[in-house]
Amino acid sequence: MADNAPIGVFDSGVGGLSVLREIRARLPQESLLYLADSGHVPYGEKSPEFIRERCRSIAAFLLGQGAKALVLACNTATAAGVSELRELYPDIPLVGMEPAVKPAAQATRSGVVGVLATTGTLKSAKFAALLDRFASNVRVITQPCPGLVECVEAGELDSEATRSLLQTFVQPLIEQGCDTLILGCTHYPFLKPLLAELLPTTITLVDTGEAVARHLEAILSTRDRLGDKPAATRFWSSGDPRRLADVLPVLWGETGMVDEYRG
Repeated sequence: MADNAPIGVFDSGVGGLSVLREIRARLPQESLLYLADSGHVPYGEKSPEFIRERCRSIAAFLLGQGAKALVLACNTATAAGVSELRELYPDIPLVGMEPAVKPAAQATRSGVVGVLATTGTLKSAKFAALLDRFASNVRVITQPCPGLVECVEAGELDSEATRSLLQTFVQPLIEQGCDTLILGCTHYPFLKPLLAELLPTTITLVDTGEAVARHLEAILSTRDRLGDKPAATRFWSSGDPRRLADVLPVLWGETGMVDEYRG
């Protein structure tokens, strides 16, 4: 029997829509719920304790909406809160995000890997453990990107301000011989067209949205919880719902109704 309960996905803001797109492409038969915690974006500069509290609140809300699985479509939220959520909800399929250090380390030819990410992700113990486990034989150059999340939140994917900011972040990586670049925040895949203009064609971009969708499919299949009757995707924002509604056509590819989340 199919399980047509929805999948709940959340992020600090609109970045997780990049993951939601991959889930929809991989699992078009599933119903989806998406919550943008835009009232508290970006998570990258917040304390782990604050982020864990947000994860608990949002997870409880999405489960209250009937979600059969949860996806933390945020590297920073995963680093801070995924372990606690798994303890709280041991029977709920739960998928998190982490920077794609392993595939990047395997892909590099120069031995130099760059990472664009938020400060919170780069400072996390989870990220340090990834480096120790998968990147001992390569040089990893990390680049925090303050302000970049806010550009994507505003739907400014090709503005002069976004271009200038992104150029500032990638130039040092280019100069140090990086040939593989990890997009360590779910907001950043929306900047791939701009990055293609700013980076040499020899640099490979790596993100984890597609891998998350594959992992989610595998978990649901193993538990016999795949759906076969999708409903319209539902959206919430803890910020101004109109702002999320305005960027949905750009980042999601279609319009949608957005409700306010007051948790």
